[in-house]
Amino acid sequence: MDAVTYPEPAVIDFMNRSLIAVRVAYNAKPYADDFNVKWTPTLVSLDSGGKEHHRTVGFLQAEELIASLSLGMAKVHFDQDQFDSALAHLEKLLQAYPKSSSAPEAMFLRGVSLYKSTHDPKPLKQAYERLEAEYPGDEWTKRAYPYRLL
Repeated sequence: MDAVTYPEPAVIDFMNRSLIAVRVAYNAKPYADDFNVKWTPTLVSLDSGGKEHHRTVGFLQAEELIASLSLGMAKVHFDQDQFDSALAHLEKLLQAYPKSSSAPEAMFLRGVSLYKSTHDPKPLKQAYERLEAEYPGDEWTKRAYPYRLL
């Protein structure tokens, strides 16, 4: 990704504005073992305490990388019950990268975040309906399938 993705202006801008990037070689001990890094590139989204919330393995084009990192940031906030912050990241991802491979999971997580923050089940059903319309057959559509009954 050094030759193609990381030098992209959009990637540089996103990383400078949004996160603290740390590069560790896949064979650097003890970090490679601590974070179960077996192949390069492996991107791990961590919270400030070093807890993992999202992982991507393999080469990604710029748009997919930014979408994946955005999803990782949203999942950090979601896992810490900071639903407004999670929703802000998810909305940006869905607006900017609706065709990315991260978008279906973001849409699913958006519905769950809205439910958890309001205790209203309607966003779960809406998430399923959008997933079915925009990403039929995706694993996140299948995971949301029970929400159709709400």
